[in-house]
Amino acid sequence: MTANEVLRDLRISKGISQEELAEKVFVTRQAVSRWETGETLPNTETLKLLSRFYDVSINTLLGSPRKLFCQCCGMPLEDPILSREPDGDINEDYCKWCYSDGRFVYETQEQLIDFCVKNLANDNWPPEQVRAHMEAVLPLLKHWKNDGR
Repeated sequence: MTANEVLRDLRISKGISQEELAEKVFVTRQAVSRWETGETLPNTETLKLLSRFYDVSINTLLGSPRKLFCQCCGMPLEDPILSREPDGDINEDYCKWCYSDGRFVYETQEQLIDFCVKNLANDNWPPEQVRAHMEAVLPLLKHWKNDGR
């Protein structure tokens, strides 16, 4: 889906007019119309307001142009599992299980790896493979990079 389709569909699903949306995000109705026809995109500050209003990530508003992964555990991210900042804003870098209330849940890679081995291992993915996978992936992620933990 393109950004203009996403923006239009979200507004319609909320049951509000272009004018009502414009009032909520402090722009003109014409600006909303231009977003929905694909002429322009909202600016950064307006994208933040739209993200809060619709309770979706900015990535979703833009038509999901990039695949998001938790930068702590590596899990693919979708809107329902994105973490939130203490003020309620969506954080597109982490899942809600790794980052909660403005704090990281796991203090060390080893804590996270142990949790993943315990909860992800199964007949098709034995514990030693889960551990090896996590040990290879975690150092590449933003939260752990050059961290030394």
